[in-house]
Amino acid sequence: MTGDEGTFKETPAVTEMSGFEEMSAFEEMLAELAHRREEFRELRYVPKDFIDRLKRLGLYRCATPERFGGETMPPADFLRLIERISAVDGSTGWVASFGSQLVYLGSLPLESQARLYADGPDVVLAGGLFPVQPAAPTKRGFLLNGRWKFASGCMAADVLIVGIPGDDSTSGKPRGVLVRPDQLEIVRDWDVVGMQGTGSFDLIASDVEVDREWSFIRGGAAVIDEPLYRYPAITYAAQSLSIVSAGVARAALDFAEQTGSGRASITGAPQLADRAYYRAGIAEAEAALRSARAYFYEAAEEAWGALAGGGLVSDEQNAHLRLSAAHLSRVAAEVVGKVVSLSGTAVIFRDHPLQALLGDALVPQEHAFLSPAMYDAAGAVLMGRPPTVPAFR
Repeated sequence: MTGDEGTFKETPAVTEMSGFEEMSAFEEMLAELAHRREEFRELRYVPKDFIDRLKRLGLYRCATPERFGGETMPPADFLRLIERISAVDGSTGWVASFGSQLVYLGSLPLESQARLYADGPDVVLAGGLFPVQPAAPTKRGFLLNGRWKFASGCMAADVLIVGIPGDDSTSGKPRGVLVRPDQLEIVRDWDVVGMQGTGSFDLIASDVEVDREWSFIRGGAAVIDEPLYRYPAITYAAQSLSIVSAGVARAALDFAEQTGSGRASITGAPQLADRAYYRAGIAEAEAALRSARAYFYEAAEEAWGALAGGGLVSDEQNAHLRLSAAHLSRVAAEVVGKVVSLSGTAVIFRDHPLQALLGDALVPQEHAFLSPAMYDAAGAVLMGRPPTVPAFR
């Protein structure tokens, strides 16, 4: 097993899921990704031909409603796949994670969903929901003007979402509006130190009119009565982003463990693996990542078990989902930082493999869904209080 492939394989879950090709196809995709990840970083986005390959593996139909040809995958199984991809390239894992986010469209009118999936269940969704931009009402729907940030994966998306304010009919919740990619201008302004290949560009709309039936209430009640559409949508989005950080941390630990005994110091000091502080530090980081990861998957499987049994995800279960996701992203970033701090002077060079991982590990914990505020919000719910942040589930 190489660092490019990651240690946490757990492949049986993949082969058991309907709609997926044999596991060899997934492994072949990872091998191509290892070969092309530098290309994606230079482009600053994952190109359509590779997204199409992920489509063929079924990653963009596992959250499509079953009534429209989707093949539901339990969240924990989907998240394990994203973790594997992220251990090879965090940016591609980030973009692939949006395969889970069709659940965002649960409150889109049923007739619109039928049209969305009319050509098949494999739909790539991307969007820039923030900052919410005003939209003038029209007879048909809304007139869009504005600029939205962080539209990860927009270069290969089949449909884009932008965020507009809610009104009296949405109980104060904002709306999302679906727009064809050719209706928006994509501004390639993504210049960052981490997740360089996500293509998280800006979207600009200039007098784009969209019919009201292509809008939905973000966080509104789903019109699809299927278990996955009863899983908290924003929570699932947070988990899908958090698990990317676990894959990145896995890659850093694999690199440390496989190279620690192979590099001699330029000063003549013992090899890294012969130094007690290095062995102990890497072991401590390994334990920290595995512990946070175990909590993360335990919470996901417990919540899905409640839904599969005909129940609902409780507020307490949702609190553990949000807490474990935020915690994992922080632990993963700390793990990568620890590996870097233990790795000696070689790591200070720009082309050292750990530099890219360090930048990638920084990003997930900075996302609003995974911010430090989630600790307070989860703690409040676990103590019988209302969550202290909006859109907690």
